[in-house]
Amino acid sequence: MENKFFKEFPDIMAGKKVMYVHGFGSSAATGTVSRLQRVLCNATVIAEDMPLHPQEALDLLRRLCEEEQPDLIIGTSMGGMYTEQLYGFDRIVINPAFQIGETMVEHGMMGAQEYFNPRKDGVQKFFVDNNLVKEYKQITKGCFSGVNEEERRRVWGLFGDADTLVHTFDLFRQHYPTAIRYHGEHRVDERSYMHAVLPVIRWIDDRQEGRQRPIVFIGADSVKDRLGHPASSSQKAFRRLLESYQVYIVAPADSNSKGEIDETMAWMLDTFDAPAYNHLIFTNERHLLMGDYLIDTTPCDGFFGTVVTLGTDPFKTWEEIITFFDRLGGQ
Repeated sequence: MENKFFKEFPDIMAGKKVMYVHGFGSSAATGTVSRLQRVLCNATVIAEDMPLHPQEALDLLRRLCEEEQPDLIIGTSMGGMYTEQLYGFDRIVINPAFQIGETMVEHGMMGAQEYFNPRKDGVQKFFVDNNLVKEYKQITKGCFSGVNEEERRRVWGLFGDADTLVHTFDLFRQHYPTAIRYHGEHRVDERSYMHAVLPVIRWIDDRQEGRQRPIVFIGADSVKDRLGHPASSSQKAFRRLLESYQVYIVAPADSNSKGEIDETMAWMLDTFDAPAYNHLIFTNERHLLMGDYLIDTTPCDGFFGTVVTLGTDPFKTWEEIITFFDRLGGQ
């Protein structure tokens, strides 16, 4: 059966190398690797089984980086902890286990264990003792040791809002500015990958290529129904537009109501997930926005680009707006 979440994106990271670093107790045969290979169909995905001992793993990763020169490194959980320490590359860390030694003890990961996925060496069992925990505590002392202004621009942190295993959002934000919450648990499933991780990969690829996508502004009122719920098909339209455009949500600004602004930001992030991060604009002067399209429920005289007025012919519904932009093909 075709997975409803998956779709190939031949333009994202095309001709580039993406290295994936798996989490503790996993392997390069994890489902995240197959997702990367399927969706980033014109990229080369590099993934290796991590040695159990952390210094050996970090040495292997640094050697791989030197040999392969990946364009992007993605690490989850323990792999996120290692990935942060691979300085000099664009990186995404997902639910990074910066305190993995403590996590092992607190979450019953001591003693005999089995790997979640098959490994190339055929080994499926391992043992966690106090000495191994000490090794992991020692390796995490190297986290954030190479942070400078350049590195702060090259690392993106993604944190599941339902993660019950690792809680390092605040620690990460002490060192890097781009800390993004997304709807998901500790493990990255298909939905989280497509709706949260993939948009960040696209942003990084665009920045690497100096690619300027056409800009679409969406009025905040147009994505809500009368009860304040997401309007029908608005989330579908938002995600479809993300495939070809830079998309921003525009809401009215009220300097006397910071609470209302905060509430709007929370609603948008909750509704549109990670892609709404840093893509919210508050202004009472929509006509001053410089972009290609403005989708809203009311006309906007003086806007530089094309105004798409939801609720009027031929844009009665979001489905009709989706059809309009599909026909444009990203123009």
